[in-house]
Amino acid sequence: MKTPDQPTPLEQSARERMKASHALDGDAGRLADLYRGWASAFDLDQGRVGYCGPTIVAEMAGAMQTAYLAGERNDIAILDAGCGTGLVGVELERLGFRLIDGFDLSEEMAEKARQTGVYRHARGDVDLNGHLSDYSSASYDLTVCCGVLTLGHVRPDGLRELARVTRPNGFVIASTRKSYVEATSFEDQVRRLLDEGVLIQAQCLRNGKYVAEEDAHYWVFRVPEKISEPTEEQP
Repeated sequence: MKTPDQPTPLEQSARERMKASHALDGDAGRLADLYRGWASAFDLDQGRVGYCGPTIVAEMAGAMQTAYLAGERNDIAILDAGCGTGLVGVELERLGFRLIDGFDLSEEMAEKARQTGVYRHARGDVDLNGHLSDYSSASYDLTVCCGVLTLGHVRPDGLRELARVTRPNGFVIASTRKSYVEATSFEDQVRRLLDEGVLIQAQCLRNGKYVAEEDAHYWVFRVPEKISEPTEEQP
């Protein structure tokens, strides 16, 4: 009989798969291989570990739109960076967002996202640790990133690309496991981006619910207006 603190075999297997993904040090090939085999069971596993990050990130996106962005929700362009099987997209669609694009490192995960029917486009084989060459600057009003800035996946400087594809006065919303922040230079990278004027920190919800065994921090950044380069005066 299962006690309150004792995971079931299925819960334990889900936790082990999650931990295995955190040990791959951002290796795109190995991550893609892992998620290729995990895609069919991923959503069930997230339920088994009590994953509530997608709901929180989507609700924060809704709050930012209501408070700061002009226009109706169905006109707001959103990029779901590292969309996985589409868990965040489904929550965004529930809140009235309709212009949702997504990408993921795993083509198999992106195919699951496409099957939800909530994405305009969901692309696989896109690595956030590199330059998002197929994504133009200032394309999205909101960029969300849930469960990707984590151990073994995306390095902290991935935030720079998320800022680039987001429009001025738009928002980047990201979740980070507490262990990821503690084990990486994430907060140093955030300070660097703030000092450079790439992002403005709007909010940080610390120690929020994420999975049953660990909390997360939820970050909201605003992309500032771009400062035009000074022009030389003609003699």
